[in-house]
Amino acid sequence: MKSVFYCSAALLALASTSAFGQDVDEAETIIVTATGAPTRSGDTGQAVSTLNQSEIDVRQSIGVAELLASQPGVTISRNGGLGGFSAVRIRGAEGEQTLALIDGVKVNDPSSPGGGFDFGSLLIGNIQQIEVLRGPNSVPWGSEAIGGVVNVVTATPTEQPSAKLRGEIGSNDAGNIVGNLSGTLGPVRASLGAGWFNEGGISAYKNGTEADGLRQYGANGRVEIDVADGIGLDLRGYYAKSRIDQDGFPPPFYSFADTPEVTHSEQAMGYAGLRADLGDLKNRIGLTLSDINRDSFAAPGDATPQYLNRGRIERIEYRGDWRASETMRAVFGAEHERSRISDGFSENKTHTSGGYLQLVASPLSRITLTGGIRVDDHATFGTRTTMSGNMVWRVGSGTTLRAAYGEGFKAPTLFQLYSFYGNVTLKPESAQSYDLGVEQKLLEGRFILSATLFQRDTRNQIDFISCFGQTTGICANRPDGTYDNVDRTRSKGIEISMKIRPTDTLDMTVNYTLLDTEDRTTGRVLVRRPRHNLAADVDWTTPFGARLGATLRLASDSADTDFETFARTSLDGYALVGLRASLPIGETLELYGRVENLIDARYETVSGYGAYGRTAFVGVRTSF
Repeated sequence: MKSVFYCSAALLALASTSAFGQDVDEAETIIVTATGAPTRSGDTGQAVSTLNQSEIDVRQSIGVAELLASQPGVTISRNGGLGGFSAVRIRGAEGEQTLALIDGVKVNDPSSPGGGFDFGSLLIGNIQQIEVLRGPNSVPWGSEAIGGVVNVVTATPTEQPSAKLRGEIGSNDAGNIVGNLSGTLGPVRASLGAGWFNEGGISAYKNGTEADGLRQYGANGRVEIDVADGIGLDLRGYYAKSRIDQDGFPPPFYSFADTPEVTHSEQAMGYAGLRADLGDLKNRIGLTLSDINRDSFAAPGDATPQYLNRGRIERIEYRGDWRASETMRAVFGAEHERSRISDGFSENKTHTSGGYLQLVASPLSRITLTGGIRVDDHATFGTRTTMSGNMVWRVGSGTTLRAAYGEGFKAPTLFQLYSFYGNVTLKPESAQSYDLGVEQKLLEGRFILSATLFQRDTRNQIDFISCFGQTTGICANRPDGTYDNVDRTRSKGIEISMKIRPTDTLDMTVNYTLLDTEDRTTGRVLVRRPRHNLAADVDWTTPFGARLGATLRLASDSADTDFETFARTSLDGYALVGLRASLPIGETLELYGRVENLIDARYETVSGYGAYGRTAFVGVRTSF
């Protein structure tokens, strides 16, 4: 398997450094992760990849995590099947160091130990676009953005009335129905959708026989109202209610096994904003809310949960976007955030206020420079300053050079500070990152080759410390363990991407990542980070309209902690192959189907947890 990775990397690197071509005029994707305001992807030196509506539809994935795993620099680990905790690691950072946004609203869970977002039950639903920014970006987004930012954009309103509906069934008693309505009536534009998903699942415990499934109801909505010329109201909402079956560590042996445990969770996100465009100055003030409730029961039907978690983030924010001239733009803002958690016994809360300024300049027509600074005042940790800068240079002949420097910070979570395992002496984590990239377009944009070198250094990384058999120092009065700033970590590597469209009917994408991680305190590699990752997709539209596609996912061996002995262990590398097809019937109906893990590979992304074998799905979708 290693020879496949090395050959792929060598061929792609050679192509990306020796190629030359012509400039191509093409519609660029609009993203918000780079500056916090709508920005053309070609105007940033930061590494950002996107998945648009067409790509999402073609891939046919159920969960967002599966799509993210196809992006350069991204690795996924999941505890079992859909609904199991899923960590998205960007360039070797911890999953809790990935900032998650839904329609630009922060949705990380403040009640979870590390404050991360669980991608395990985030389904595709009515998602229209996914952005992945790789590397720290705390200037526009504040805390949590150490590894990178993932922004999920739900369906936006359309000018003409439209409707979409799809349904599918498949392996493990899976069923899925999703619909969305959109249109404009006078000054009101709206997009409203809902979905239902149910799956019997697989055993979360890899040696178990009891299936652990997921059931979810969800809804999404966006409403835009024009109040006057240049003034309007924006309303956005997202809701998901899930029932997640799980396995655990039951008495008397407290070893991993089949259990009837179940978790009921509710996640709600809301945004209400006022926008005012005053000539070249665009203003937006908004209130955001992210609310997560989780109740975990020992068995279905129990009246009282074993434990519960309540997490809530409330924000008021102002964002300004001033185009001072054709060559100068300023993006700035201020915000106040309050977060609180509760476990049913105690409640803790904190707040942060911050402001930032970013200047985007084009001193020459082919060069765009961006620099920013942010100052935060945390209720516990005082003032924190972060900076960033990047450059994109469109050299000509289809060549683009990018360079970026970014800083990120992450304050300790309320759980890490004040829970039974807490440590009030913790310091914030911080990171510095460097990027250098090149992109080459050939044959009028039909071949796009890119390579990015990166390095990120993290200080004061927070880890859980076992206190078994220790009663002094940091373990005093902490018999079950605690948290501490024990690690300095480094991640470096190269991301290589190739997009090929030799004809109007054939599309190919290959993303390869070579990742080198190190805990600089212990000298060990970081767990659950394969050194080599390759994702390849090919899709062909036949002369009669049918579409055929294939997927290849390769991951090398990785380190982990054994689920039984808690000693260091290794997870074997794996190869996953998938096939998919779709057939249009008329202009509004399409049949589709896919087979995932075609060769029925047995693998783990987390020690002791099962993964899907071969599965198959068929579905139908319509739009009008």
